[in-house]
Amino acid sequence: MTTIYLAEDQEMLNTALATLLGLEDDLEVIGTATDGQTALSEIISKKPEIAILDIEMPKLSGLDVAEQIKILDLPTKVIILTTFARATYFEQAVKANINGYLLKDNPTDQLVKTIHEVLDGQTIFSPELVTTILSAEKNPLTKRELDVLKEIKIGKNSKEIAKSVFLSDGTVRNYISSILSKTGASSRIDALNIAEKNKWI
Repeated sequence: MTTIYLAEDQEMLNTALATLLGLEDDLEVIGTATDGQTALSEIISKKPEIAILDIEMPKLSGLDVAEQIKILDLPTKVIILTTFARATYFEQAVKANINGYLLKDNPTDQLVKTIHEVLDGQTIFSPELVTTILSAEKNPLTKRELDVLKEIKIGKNSKEIAKSVFLSDGTVRNYISSILSKTGASSRIDALNIAEKNKWI
């Protein structure tokens, strides 16, 4: 019987998942928590074979818990189950030596399959997650941000861009701020050069 610990801040989802996994003949849920601190304390004391952790939880995130499991060299294998397909979260999870990373919209049987694969020593990442992250790394800008950048390329100012793309001047300025943040650029021209160099436009 494989022992499992669940940590998910939505109590209803926690309960539902525990019930579904409990229907499997070879899986036993030995504890649940709705915050990371409680989860870590109980994982240390109960030493489950598998910990299934949400990322965004009170007190400690699932990634914080995963890092502590690694630091303490606990025998527990970690599967992250989240709605967030963010490159930064994924990178942190990999550094914490997590064993699986799945999105919540996957069916339960995919989670059960992943549990067994992780027990067999495999590291499993959701294909949808990998595709999303790779796409984000290739081009972090949204279609609207690219539209604004193309208008900047032909020399338009914020008011002119607003008229061209049917947005308010303030919204265009927000898009430009986002473009600078995502590209790490210091100016519009710098952002444009970065986008062209990476062939985003």
